[in-house]
Amino acid sequence: MKKLIKYVVLDILRNKIVIGYTLFLLLISLSVFNLDDNSSKGLLSLLNIVLIIVPLLSIIFATIYVYNSDKFIELLVSQPVKRTTLLCSIYTGLTASLIMAVIAGIGLPVFLYDRTEAGVMLLVAALILTAVFVALAMLASVITRDKAKGIGVSILLWIYFAIIFDGLVLFIIFQFSDYPLEKASIALTALNPIDLSRILVLLKMDISAMMGYTGAVFKEFFEGLTGYLFITVVMLGWMFFPIFVAVKKFNKKDL
Repeated sequence: MKKLIKYVVLDILRNKIVIGYTLFLLLISLSVFNLDDNSSKGLLSLLNIVLIIVPLLSIIFATIYVYNSDKFIELLVSQPVKRTTLLCSIYTGLTASLIMAVIAGIGLPVFLYDRTEAGVMLLVAALILTAVFVALAMLASVITRDKAKGIGVSILLWIYFAIIFDGLVLFIIFQFSDYPLEKASIALTALNPIDLSRILVLLKMDISAMMGYTGAVFKEFFEGLTGYLFITVVMLGWMFFPIFVAVKKFNKKDL
């Protein structure tokens, strides 16, 4: 398994797209922090970029990489290598490589300009989103044979979590505004890793007025250790459940 992970990591780190992704994040991060003397404003602007760019690039790149490695995967399946080990190794290699890109592109500017708890949480949120959306990409790649359909499913997943989900939550809240929806809002928030990442950072920035309705409710009910434990458990579920389903599907898949 270690050899497979090492091969995937080295293969991806040589990829021009990953190098470009790292430089893009670095350029954006440095630009945001240098636009204003107030590092908190720069961190807030960078948060909005991270919540959009990191999930999008992670899920699309991982999906394309898996489809482009189909011959390599078929070769390894014919060898005495367990399918579970193979898929988990590819996931670990992909995640580790993209995490390195995020650390270089976002971690270094944050370390230079805003070494606060909020800055650390922003980097942690970016790393978590990378792992989550690579897991979703693995699932999309396994359940769909056709490359175009697989990439389409990945893009639709990103659109749903980044754009559509918040609209659905607001629609539900407005439709049932006469009922107490605090606990329901917390449950709905747990269904979106991007919203959870946003809350993770904003709780440290203590900007409850900018967190939106679901974020304000989350702060009210789960401020402190309980809230972070809740986020940790849910995020781990978002990381491991798609991979668990993908492994089940992959073990039964006829290559």
